[in-house]
Amino acid sequence: MHNKKSRKLKTLLIVIIILIFLFVLFIKSIVITPPKVNETLYNFNTLTLNDSLTTCNNSWLKHNKFDLWELYVKGKPYERGLKTGILTKKLIKEQESAFVNQIDKMIPSRAYLSVLKYIIAFANRNLNKYIPPENLEEIYGISQYASNEFEFIGPAYSRMLNYHAAHDIGHALITYHMVGCTSFAVKNDLSDDSTLLIARNFDFYMGDEFAKNKIIEFVNPDSGYKFMFVTWGGMTGVCSGMNEKGITVTINAGTSEIPYSVRTPISLVARNILQYSSTIQESEQIAHKFKTFVSESILIGSGTENNAVIIEKTPEKQYTYKNNKNYIICTNHFQSDSLIRKKNNIENMLTSSSLYRYYRVKELLLQNKRIDVKKSISILRNVKGLNSTSIGLSNEKAINQLIAHHSIVFKPKQLKVYISTSPYQLGKFLVYDLNKIFNDTFNISKNKTVFNADETIKSDDLLTSKEYKKFCMFKIFKEIIILTTKNKNLGNLSENKILQFKLSNPKYYYTWQLIGDYYYSRKNYLYSAKCYKMAYGCEISNKSDEEYIKKSLVNCVKYLY
Repeated sequence: MHNKKSRKLKTLLIVIIILIFLFVLFIKSIVITPPKVNETLYNFNTLTLNDSLTTCNNSWLKHNKFDLWELYVKGKPYERGLKTGILTKKLIKEQESAFVNQIDKMIPSRAYLSVLKYIIAFANRNLNKYIPPENLEEIYGISQYASNEFEFIGPAYSRMLNYHAAHDIGHALITYHMVGCTSFAVKNDLSDDSTLLIARNFDFYMGDEFAKNKIIEFVNPDSGYKFMFVTWGGMTGVCSGMNEKGITVTINAGTSEIPYSVRTPISLVARNILQYSSTIQESEQIAHKFKTFVSESILIGSGTENNAVIIEKTPEKQYTYKNNKNYIICTNHFQSDSLIRKKNNIENMLTSSSLYRYYRVKELLLQNKRIDVKKSISILRNVKGLNSTSIGLSNEKAINQLIAHHSIVFKPKQLKVYISTSPYQLGKFLVYDLNKIFNDTFNISKNKTVFNADETIKSDDLLTSKEYKKFCMFKIFKEIIILTTKNKNLGNLSENKILQFKLSNPKYYYTWQLIGDYYYSRKNYLYSAKCYKMAYGCEISNKSDEEYIKKSLVNCVKYLY
């Protein structure tokens, strides 16, 4: 009887192995077909004028002294893609390397990563069917200059497409605290000059290296409107941008299930809004054309209408949230009558940092009689909790979580945009005037700077403080303590190092949680319990961490008594 069962199990195992093998072969055979373009149509003349400026026919790439890359591209879709690829080839490679390295940190198992790669390839096999031809052509053009180093992931064109979808998966993982952006708009009596002002932190974090090479891209397309957006190598989708008609677009993640079917990446929906809308109504109509596979809030501003609304989009429905106030705030929960009472939205408000950040923005807005650009930037840089309490640096409940890829302020009536420089939103803000840049008389070789040098906004005082120096130590110690906790063979940390870590960010619950985890891993339950109690007394950013700390504390008590 035992031998029969054993034979059955062996047979079943062989069948499973064969099925997996066939599945892998099937997945490897899935290659997304590139769009049909005239490959021989373009002949570009690339010139490196100096160590910071390269031109490609009527397009160019400039590296400014604040370490931002400024890219201007003009022409038809495939032409724009080729020029972007030629000019940013090095940046695309560095960005892809940063992305892959961060994925390796998050998922260190190569075997699991390999399986995950095939699953994603299968899930996204029809991705190109949900993306407009114009966007496909541009992405294909860029992919011609992608590095061969990452062929193990897939062909260049397939990779470039899938990276756009990966951005949505990151937004879907808001449930797992990977992303929590904050944005707001003011107008009329709350605005310093009564015109619309929009500000946002883009807190999509894939590691410091991923945020290193930011590109400020200016696009002069053959159809639609000229526009700018903040991006990175290989990314054509829009997360934050403004067009020549004074339409602004910023995206904030909403509560989503993990996507199991592919549709249009939300950043490409935002891209089409930016390129083809001149009013809020047109923005709504364009958004409505697309089916997305994650839920998202799209804050739309219009300089000519002096108004801002939030398009709340789910995979099934689309609604527009408006109010009669002089401000509108967007974090990571829905506010329209149709979505605010949905079960998953209520759960998100109760368990995440979204509602807390919403009230913190509201608190700071209403403390000021008038909001100008400098005040809006100070709000984006704010690291405190409600009532200006200290909640620790990088707390998810703060408006400034010290993880921002970029921070940005729009003055759409004036066609001016203010963009942060590293680190996070603490560095200087540079001012770009679209009236100047999109003027036919603008000459990159004769202009010393693309930004308005005399309007630069100074760095945050936090950057030169002892508190920030301690935070930099915290980031280093954090990685060490996490690694040591997981690997007992690395030995024990000295009490002096642990004390230094405590003092580096003492108001932050996660500091104490990590030390508690370390002591727990060494079976020092008395010290572990003390640290968990300290963590529990701090402002905890989300319900899942709160429950984890509480459960860990209970376990410590069980072992002690």
